[in-house]
Amino acid sequence: MAERAGSVFRGEGVSGKEQFDFWRELIGQSRASEVASDHADDFKAEMRHLELGPVTLLRTSFPPARFWRTAGMVRRSDPEVYHMTLLLDGDMALTRDSAPTTTFAPGDLHMVHSSHPFDLRAHDAPRNGQEARRVEAVGVDFPASLLPLPPHQLRHVLGRGFSGREGTCALLAEFLIGLDRQAAVLGPAETPRLGAVVVDLVTSWLARELDAEAAVPDDARRRAMLESIQAFIRRNLHDPELSPSMIAAAHHISVSYLHRVFTQQSRGETVAAWIRGQRLEKARRDLADPVLRTMPIHTVAARWGIPRASDFSRAFQAAYGLSPSEHRHRALSGHRGE
Repeated sequence: MAERAGSVFRGEGVSGKEQFDFWRELIGQSRASEVASDHADDFKAEMRHLELGPVTLLRTSFPPARFWRTAGMVRRSDPEVYHMTLLLDGDMALTRDSAPTTTFAPGDLHMVHSSHPFDLRAHDAPRNGQEARRVEAVGVDFPASLLPLPPHQLRHVLGRGFSGREGTCALLAEFLIGLDRQAAVLGPAETPRLGAVVVDLVTSWLARELDAEAAVPDDARRRAMLESIQAFIRRNLHDPELSPSMIAAAHHISVSYLHRVFTQQSRGETVAAWIRGQRLEKARRDLADPVLRTMPIHTVAARWGIPRASDFSRAFQAAYGLSPSEHRHRALSGHRGE
């Protein structure tokens, strides 16, 4: 069995109080805070804990709870870590020192620092007459030393809520959710690189918010740019007009700079080759899907931006060593009786 880079806690066969204690212990491995819940005696939670080098990703679902860090806790021990949270469902309210309480809704992202006391309450208040729901969130914890931005400027963003649906923040949110979805197949050899990408995206997002992009190291800027480019390509694979000029225009860069960044950061692979590979892989997956077994092969190709059937067949054969129809036949042969 392949080695995996993280762990999953679902609490099967464990009492509610034991679930709470174990879940709180997992939180505490990267977040130095106290945790309490009115539901501690009947606690039902899930968590994915993924180590990405020095970066920790936490994807959790839990009943209402409170997380707090006091000034005394900071004085006794401070790991100097940033805690970033992307709220997926539920509500959160954050109080820091004498500042007004800030509330967060699903889709909001916020960040705190272990050097500053905070009180965060997460709850699942019902909406529109619906039953109360669990809180769902993705958390990222990483050493403050990894963020190459002036600490005095970062004070202006700590504790604030930002929409994870707009701009660079949306790219960061999309990447975090994608990491969680792929966590089960990630091996320890690739996770440190992904942790570096997370920090690069956080850096790029914050630098834009602070108008401090000149402080971002060139390597971090290029890596964040590559992730933005690849995310744009994945969203637009269906468009047969997708081209380097379209991608460059969407990112306000020249085509030559696009090629240079992509080639440097993707080990020599060109933009066109990466687009072609992504399209072929999506088509290969669809051809193996029993639900799509009646969809004509040329339609599968067209839905991923390859309108010419002959071009698709030739590229598919070159990439996988067999024709699209042969691949479909082999993949679906075990489903004929369903």
